[in-house]
Amino acid sequence: MIIPALDIMNNKIVRLYQGNFSKVTIFPQNILDKIFKYIKMGAKYIHIIDLNGCQNPLKNQKYFIKKLIPYKNFFIQIGGGIRNFLEISQLLDLGVKRVILGTSVIEDPNFLKKILKKYGGKKIILALDVCINSKNISQVVINGWKKITYQSIEDILNFYKDNNLKYVLCTDITRDGTLQGPNLQLYTNLVQNFPQIYFQASGGIGNLSDIRKIKKTGVKDLIIGRALLEKKFTFLEAKKCWLNG
Repeated sequence: MIIPALDIMNNKIVRLYQGNFSKVTIFPQNILDKIFKYIKMGAKYIHIIDLNGCQNPLKNQKYFIKKLIPYKNFFIQIGGGIRNFLEISQLLDLGVKRVILGTSVIEDPNFLKKILKKYGGKKIILALDVCINSKNISQVVINGWKKITYQSIEDILNFYKDNNLKYVLCTDITRDGTLQGPNLQLYTNLVQNFPQIYFQASGGIGNLSDIRKIKKTGVKDLIIGRALLEKKFTFLEAKKCWLNG
């Protein structure tokens, strides 16, 4: 499915260029108004990244999520600075459908195993942001894309494949926020090599043709942020394009 994405920082909708906090675009739309417009057009999920939480987990915006919970006609998946069991439990207790984890579980691989055992694969999304090196290896990056781990995405997925991992969000950071098209080969390889995982793709979508192309890779969900905010196409057009393949 198509999942509209909103990055929020200081109570505003923003977009970063390739994850760079010094290259921020601020959008004037009200966050709640924008979410409800997507819902009216048929969105079933909203993808939210708390950039305040990414920069400092102690300054996350859980209070904002509380505003959304009374509305029961859509689901939320959220990430950004989530570091421990308490924060995961608080979000799930609030009514968040899926919690997105990245840096914390890459730095401590056994942490994700414990999380998956406690909460199950349906409530957790493993976010793997990658950069492609000169040898065409997809290296995972963490800490807001500031640190290269030198682990390939395939190595990480192989480590977790027998631990009830169900959802993986993969972003090629060189495409994110660029509108220059997704990394089709990356997603094609992942879907073929790990058919048991539901992949969510993110990064680079700039037009409806990109949606048609990425649908053919076999990913289950497509996260779209900047293109919708900049009105390259509407959510309804994206949804129709996805459904028609």
